[in-house]
Amino acid sequence: MNTLSTLKDRAAARLPGLSDRLLRLSHRLHAHPEVAWEEHRAARWVTEELNRLGYSVEPEFCGLPTAFRARIGGGPLNVAICAEYDALPGLGHACGHNVIAAAAVGAAGVLADLADDAGLTVTVLGTPAEEGGGGKILMLDRGGFDGVHAAMMIHPGPLDVARAQPFAVAHNRIRYHGRASHAAAYPEYGRNAADAFTVAQTAIGLLRQHLGPGTRVHGIVTRGGEAPNAIPELTEGRWYVRAESLADLAELETRVNRCFEAGALATDCRLEVEPESPPYADFVTDEDLLALYVGNATALGREFPEPSAASRMNRASTDMGNVSHRVPAIHPYLGIDSLPAVNHQKEFAAHCAGPAADRAVLDGALAMAWTCLDLAAHDDLRGRLLKGGT
Repeated sequence: MNTLSTLKDRAAARLPGLSDRLLRLSHRLHAHPEVAWEEHRAARWVTEELNRLGYSVEPEFCGLPTAFRARIGGGPLNVAICAEYDALPGLGHACGHNVIAAAAVGAAGVLADLADDAGLTVTVLGTPAEEGGGGKILMLDRGGFDGVHAAMMIHPGPLDVARAQPFAVAHNRIRYHGRASHAAAYPEYGRNAADAFTVAQTAIGLLRQHLGPGTRVHGIVTRGGEAPNAIPELTEGRWYVRAESLADLAELETRVNRCFEAGALATDCRLEVEPESPPYADFVTDEDLLALYVGNATALGREFPEPSAASRMNRASTDMGNVSHRVPAIHPYLGIDSLPAVNHQKEFAAHCAGPAADRAVLDGALAMAWTCLDLAAHDDLRGRLLKGGT
């Protein structure tokens, strides 16, 4: 008889036989980081493991070269486990997406032989370009989450945090077009595109004193000119604006864009603002799913400390937020004992292939798998999800 307890025991018994391959996958991804939209090796390596586990894999899913969908089981409840595997430019896997991908494969692995017995269809979605490209948003818009009743993923951080509370965020590429000229002989003929950025950043700095605590504005100049003796005719930068909701974001982005317009106006340059992706949304947590996950993670020995500065990774923006507005979802964080190193530091990247990160891969895999089994066995919750309730 396939009771919930029996299914969970079978899942736990399956994990040790998968652990070596899961950790090799995590370390392999970590050693070969690929940035957004360029994760060709990563997508191939992850799908090779899923194929080996018996999953039917659709590469280039939703018309995206580094996305995929893998499925097993024919049960009525379709649960999606999301895998991320892109890295940060210049920092490698300093956000630990290698851990996310390996844990997703691990959850898929322990569920592979249980899906039909539990009444599940298990879907693994390979979601590229989370670091600014919005891969999940494109997949949503192209029907990639159609038919999914619940979605989940885990994410490494310094500490375990159950609840995702990310900012909504807009990612924009900023360009100023000026006019080049010799900076000493003919400065009056130039229009300084670098000065435009200086004015804009000064205006943003002054704006910050009037912004509430639930906002962030930050960016970098990626091209500042070509030579000291030539007035820059083209400068470029990448800027993020964050707020508590999409509505708040739209209002704040208007104010920030006026700062960029001020730079253009003051220097007689032309401004170009190009979105790098659709805006990322805030996160809507499904409380029933989260309660099940927390119970399973706690049973594995994970601890959820009181909120602190080190636990603020749950405020990081994610395109999983957009998914959560359409599909019941959770996005918990697993600690990898990295302090004082935190996400997006080289020191954190080193921890993402260490012993605590390896444990996070295995704990995350089993906690997600157990949560999927709980969903299928919980009559009221399963019924709500099958009806499309959030």
